[in-house]
Amino acid sequence: MSRASQYRPHRIVVLALDGLLPFELGIPHRIFGRPKDAEGRPLYEVVTCSVRPPGPVETDADFTVHVPHGPEALAGADTVVVPASYELGPVFDDGVLTPELASALALIRPGTRIASICTGVYVLAAAGLLDGRRATTHWAEADRLQRLFPRIDVDPDVLFIDDGDILTSAGVAAGIDLCLHMVRRDHGTAVANEVARRTVVPPHRDGGQAQFIRHPVPEPRSATTTAARAWALGRLHEPLQLRDMAAREAMSVRTFTRRFREEVGVSPGQWLTGQRVERARQLLESSDLSVDQIARDCGFGTAQSMRQHLQSTLGVTPTAYRRTFRASAGSSRAAPPPTGRQKVSTARATRPATASARAFSNSSTG
Repeated sequence: MSRASQYRPHRIVVLALDGLLPFELGIPHRIFGRPKDAEGRPLYEVVTCSVRPPGPVETDADFTVHVPHGPEALAGADTVVVPASYELGPVFDDGVLTPELASALALIRPGTRIASICTGVYVLAAAGLLDGRRATTHWAEADRLQRLFPRIDVDPDVLFIDDGDILTSAGVAAGIDLCLHMVRRDHGTAVANEVARRTVVPPHRDGGQAQFIRHPVPEPRSATTTAARAWALGRLHEPLQLRDMAAREAMSVRTFTRRFREEVGVSPGQWLTGQRVERARQLLESSDLSVDQIARDCGFGTAQSMRQHLQSTLGVTPTAYRRTFRASAGSSRAAPPPTGRQKVSTARATRPATASARAFSNSSTG
């Protein structure tokens, strides 16, 4: 069989429910509609369906959208995405699926990857897909979700959670982070970064980053930590000191740490580890450098330290991560995740690396 005849893009089916938010409905189409393989063919096919036959679906705005597919589209999905809706009825009120929604979800094949954006998580929860799992949603809905579904471990403090075949995200822009994460998981950092560049959004915000930051935008003329972050990104291979980062902004360590948390949502040490992990991923995918050399270039100090952090963050060793993406290079199909469940949103994923931890040990990282 020729390579051309084997080509089949990964099929993303977006489930549009009445009361949907147009912005969040458009996220999967924008993110998954961009990636292409080496021959210029789309890596994903994105279609939208309803729980009813093709026709109009109400939005929370002053217009409706025409959805061209009925629930039968779910039967052919490789990934199902459920965006937010403000009219979930008994799903939101009582945690119970409507008959038509239950019938639609029953069409999804076992093993299909399912993701929710914001309050779309209520659909997954009512279907019993989140029982015994960690999940997230918009911070304003987290308490209610936990009360309605006590068997779910609701984490209100993260952007998204990847639990292997089930993924959940916080609201609005966190849906972009989640979809970019899935592209990165399927096809690697380079492809995801190109999508982010074309979409004009940050290429990577780790799932463990706080979703609710009270002061994300500094007051006019107030000091920020932007220059220190840019300075650190150019020196990831060095044993960076918190006091040196603070000095770049002419702040005390205490003030710098507080301001950093206000702007970024995590401590300087957690942010630094995340950047080092991201850099390691890029090098593992795109270079032939040894694991030892990559560990040194990313500031982990030793291969063992890098191995621990990638295992904690991604659930996979550096060697296995490289093998996964090298094996899928040039493939027209989405690569399977390196392991059954990725732990991108755990606290362990944002702890400082061994080398950086020593550098920060005498400082207040928060």
